[in-house]
Parts: sequence; C-alpha cells; structure tokens
Amino acid sequence: MSTITSRIHSATEAMPRRRGDWQIASDGLGGGIARSGLQLLAVLAFFALWELGVRFGGVSGFLFGQPSGIFTNFGRFIMDGSLFVDAGYTTLEAVVGFVFGTALGTSLGLSLWYSVGVARLVEPFVIALNSVPKIALAPLIILWFGTGYTSKIALVIAMTAIVALITAYQAARDSDKDLQRLLTSMGADKHRIFFKAVVPSSLPAVIATFRINIGFALVGAVVGEFISSQHGLGHLVFTASNLYDLNTVWVGLFSLMILGFALYHIVNFIERRVLPWKQDQSERQVAA
Repeated sequence: MSTITSRIHSATEAMPRRRGDWQIASDGLGGGIARSGLQLLAVLAFFALWELGVRFGGVSGFLFGQPSGIFTNFGRFIMDGSLFVDAGYTTLEAVVGFVFGTALGTSLGLSLWYSVGVARLVEPFVIALNSVPKIALAPLIILWFGTGYTSKIALVIAMTAIVALITAYQAARDSDKDLQRLLTSMGADKHRIFFKAVVPSSLPAVIATFRINIGFALVGAVVGEFISSQHGLGHLVFTASNLYDLNTVWVGLFSLMILGFALYHIVNFIERRVLPWKQDQSERQVAA
C-alpha cells in the first residue's frame, strides 16, 4: 500500500513540471509564430516604401533599383534555371571550403592543447596570418590553383581555417582545469583527458565558430567569383554591377542572404543535435 501511495505522490509531483515543459513549448511556438509574422510585415513594409519611393521620385531607381524590377528578374532567372546554377556553384564552393577549413582549423587548434611549447612556437605565425586580410590572398590563390572552383574552395579554406584554429585553441586553453586535475588524480592519461574533458568543454565555442565561418565562407566564394569565374552568385553580381543593372545586383545579394540564412539554420540544427542541453537551457531562460 505504501508503495502505491509513494508512486501516486511521485506522479503528482511530476505533473506540474510536465505542464511547465508543455507551457514552455507552447509559449515558444506561439512566440516564434508572432515573431516571424512581425519580421515578415517589416520586410513587406520595407519593400512597399521602397517601391513607392521609386514610383513617386523620392528614390532613384537607377542608383538603388526597384523592388518590382527585382522580383521580375528573380522570376525570370528562376524560370530559365540560371539562378539555381549560380547558387549551386556558390553553395558548393562555400560549403566544401567551410567544412574543410573549419575541420582543419578546429583540429589544429584543439591539438595545440597537447603541448604548450608548440603552441607558443606557432602562436606568432598564427597571429601574423590572422592579421593579413584573406581577400588579399585571392590573386595568389587563383594563380596557384587556377580559375576553376578549386581556387574558390581554397580561398574559403584560407578564410575559415584561421578563425576556427584561434577559437578552438582558446577554448581548449579555457577548458575546465578542475575536471582535468580530477581525471589526472584518477589515473587518466593525456589522451583520455583530451577526449573526456577538453573536447566536450570546447564544443560550445567550436559550434559558435560555425556561425562566424558561414559569413567568411560566403565572402571567400564571392570574392573568388569576382576575380575570375563564369558562374556563381558573385559572378552574377559583378557582371550586373558593370552593366549598372541594380535590379540584378539585388537579385544576387538577396540570393546570398537566403543562402546564408539557410546555412545558419543548418548550424542551429547541428547545435541542437550535438548540444541539446544548451537549447533546453536557453528555452528555459526565455520562458523565465
């Protein structure tokens, strides 16, 4: 009898917590829909004011373009498939370079934790490389790798690897020292400490670097396409700007925004999979 009573008592205590979780989820869903609606209204209002400004002469259509012309070009490029081709090239260059550059930089940055001496030895070189604008390397990279998409991928790797390396190394240095000492006292070797303490504590900073590197990846791909290319959103923007076709320029820019938005949400999905506790914590903070 006492066992049944204790189970009923436990279930009763759990009910408010579960209702709280449901309330958090429902509030988050409702708040997300309302926020998305306000954002959509803000975008529509912006384009409406822009269009009215051009039609009534308050805004120069030659210098700033016109929303109706932008949407017309969007539809035309979608119908003939050229926008998908250009977006596909830019996406390929940005994503492949992002993956290789971020993986390379993160691996090197975390591995520097193993040796303080090696880290101090390479630190001046890393700082020197980071101080050089990566765009300045574009002519050299295109000269070395040619005018194909390989050079654009190499440029993206150059732009993302250094950022990932510095962030990963700093995160490894700032990892939980008490946990490392505890594992050492329990007889763990350096490899076990690295994988059980350093890497898990560095993951939030590493994932945050993904968001930064999305922008750098797109910049690298577009700059490479500016210099030498026959396809890509950068080529579309560069060619249209030379012809003073501002509506087509905006088509390329808005396509890049959409692409960056999609990549950003992919990173968010990865973060929810790798760090589910962080998502739960942020939701509870918002609800509070």
